Amino acid sequence: MSDSAVMFDAEKVKSDIVDWIRDWFDENGKGCMAVVGLSGGKDSSVVAALCVEALGKDKVLGVMMPNGEQFDIDVAHKLAEFLDIKSMVINIKDAYEGVVGEMKKNFDTFEGQAKVNLPPRLRMSVLYAVSQSVNGRVANTCNLSEDWVGYATKFGDGAGDFSPLAKLTVQEVKAVGRSLGLPDMFVDKVPIDGLCGLTDEDNLGFTYAVLDRYIREGICEDEETREKIDRMHKANLFKLEPMPVFPYDPGKN
Repeated sequence: MSDSAVMFDAEKVKSDIVDWIRDWFDENGKGCMAVVGLSGGKDSSVVAALCVEALGKDKVLGVMMPNGEQFDIDVAHKLAEFLDIKSMVINIKDAYEGVVGEMKKNFDTFEGQAKVNLPPRLRMSVLYAVSQSVNGRVANTCNLSEDWVGYATKFGDGAGDFSPLAKLTVQEVKAVGRSLGLPDMFVDKVPIDGLCGLTDEDNLGFTYAVLDRYIREGICEDEETREKIDRMHKANLFKLEPMPVFPYDPGKN
């Protein structure tokens, strides 16, 4: 470990996040439900567990949103059962196929990232529809590692009302999950993007352990990987920044 690396106190960070969630709801939605999209992966599992600890299980609603059949949806059901929270399943298949069909009427082809990113954007629309129906606030479940290289869909899983994990790397999220007492099946579930069926690390071309070390310590022993991470980070910064606004000043016109 380099001198710049700081020991991660998962128990303290967990407590700090719980307090932050509680304070945020007091100021921005007192008495509201936390609405969490559940995939059964580490991020949604940890966010749901943090919300339960902060607000109580009766104030957390899990939403599962398969696109047709989801082979691992049972993990999400088991998480809801483990946390003893209310949950529902809203299948986006019909909506997805409807939009794809309409797009193909207007374009010669509808493939690539536009098609790949459609499901997460539909899911976020569902989460906000659910949230408004239950007087809720939508939890963002992205972590720092994913955001660093743009591994999130703008206005899809990159959206939300509050973001408990956005400043934590993957390894730190896992540590918080263990501190919360989550079983390994949730914390260590191999992350699959839910878009094209590949693991996150297959898509990225490097491991989260390598990425996390580079983020926290500035160390990446493989120059090609370091350059790739830097390129991805620079190219995707726009996803994390506020929408540019024309600086109109009526006093100058």
